[in-house]
Order: sequence, then C-alpha cells, then structure tokens
Amino acid sequence: MAKLTKNQKLALEKVDADKEYSLEEASKLIKEITFTKFDASVDVDIRLGVDPRKANEMVRGVVSLPHGTGKETRVLVLCTPDKETEAKEAGADFVGLDEYVEKIKGGWTDVDVIITMPSVMGKVGQLGRVLGPRGLMPNPKSGTVTMDVAQAVKEVKQGKIDFKVDKFGIIHTSIGKVSFTADKILDNAQLFIDTVNKLKPQALKGTYVKSIYLSSTMSPSVKIDVKSVAN
Repeated sequence: MAKLTKNQKLALEKVDADKEYSLEEASKLIKEITFTKFDASVDVDIRLGVDPRKANEMVRGVVSLPHGTGKETRVLVLCTPDKETEAKEAGADFVGLDEYVEKIKGGWTDVDVIITMPSVMGKVGQLGRVLGPRGLMPNPKSGTVTMDVAQAVKEVKQGKIDFKVDKFGIIHTSIGKVSFTADKILDNAQLFIDTVNKLKPQALKGTYVKSIYLSSTMSPSVKIDVKSVAN
C-alpha cells in the first residue's frame, strides 16, 4: 500500500467517513481537503438505481451550469461552408468538414465537444467507431446536432455539459474547479443534481438516487445526504 503524504493524511482527518454532509457543507469542505498544485476539478458522482441496459431506464441529459465548468472546452464544428463564419465568430476552436472527417478517421480526437448539422450527419455518422467510445458523437438530444451551430457553440463555451449514466448505473461529471468559491460550487452542484432528479424514468421501481459523492482531483470523497438534495 502506498504511503500517504502529509497532505493526504490531513485531508482524510477532515472528512468523517461515517457522516453524510449537506451539499453546502461539502462545497466548503472540498476546498479545504484539496492540496494539488494545479486548479483541481470538482466532481460529482451519483449512483442511480436504474438498469442502463433497459431503454426506458436510460438517464441522459444536458445542463448549463450557472458558473460554467472552469475549464476551456475545445469545440469542433463540422458544417457546410456557409456556416463556417458564424461558427468561428461564436468561438469554435476548429471549423470545417471533409478535412476533419479524414483527420478523425485517422484517429485525431483532440477536442471536448463536436457540433454538427443534420445535413452532414451522413458523413459524421461514418465516424461512430472513433467518436462513440470517446463520448464525442454528436446527438440531437444533447443539442450538438443543430442548424443553429453558433448558439450551440456559445452554450458549450458558457458551461453547458452533456451527461449520461454509465453501464454501472453511475453518472460522473465535473461541475467546476476548486478555485471557485464555495457558493459557486454549491450552485453548480445543486443545479446538476436537480436536473438528474427531474430525469427519473417513469418505468423505474424502487430507489432512484442511491448515493451522491462530491470530490476533487486526488481528494477524498465527501458523501452527501441524499434526502437533503434528492427531493
């Protein structure tokens, strides 16, 4: 077993493993137990009582965080020439079509979000084997297949995130940075959890939200009192 550093020991001492914290308490505590030299991400993990193998229990959605994610999101827009200017003016990092389709076929995926248009999905659809496993495939449900590419780019740049439950029934996403104030972490986390709550499948029987944890990069996890936030 790896030896704990002084800071890791200090962080563990501050977290009561048997306690369920309020989201407000956890938002403050996460700043106290993070000792990375870089601006660590703040993550939320929600374990759901769904079976993702069932189509009527799949949980997926989008949310625009009020204070953004705190990180620079690299956006590629695959579009026709008439849409290139508005995509660039909206802040897209990469804009084009055929040249990027070929780059992606060759294995290039150095972006965080890909936005495209319905009319070019025939070409983009060929990239499913490369983009699918990386969670980069554009999807109308997440707003990344649209004619209004400029608005989609702006929303992503301002903090819109796409999330879905994994095969283990867990939703994991970053909702900010440790450099955020505790209030901003709280606002972002609360809105994200509220959004997940609203997506409860009608077909589900039993407990929907089983557990919620807040953590940062390399910090201990802080368990959230589900009853206080999962109404």
